[in-house]
Amino acid sequence: MKYTQHTLDKIERIAEESGYVIRYERGTFQSGYCILQNKKVIVINKFFQTEGRINTLIDLMPQLDINFDALTHESQHMYEEVMSVGAER
Repeated sequence: MKYTQHTLDKIERIAEESGYVIRYERGTFQSGYCILQNKKVIVINKFFQTEGRINTLIDLMPQLDINFDALTHESQHMYEEVMSVGAER
């Protein structure tokens, strides 16, 4: 997987199609992110570079409530790739 802005956009789209809002904010996050479950908001440390943002979302993806069938075909393909990369870790 390439660590580019285009890849980050695709991963963000998966969360957004599942009803999550991704915000990049300043703060002291233990793991680089914070999930507000009741509001489906993901807050990621804004000081992360593109690679750090992608890695954070890959680590976070298994914890999210993703409806695979509701994703577009492109997002389904990307979701499978993200989950395989996450499983290798």
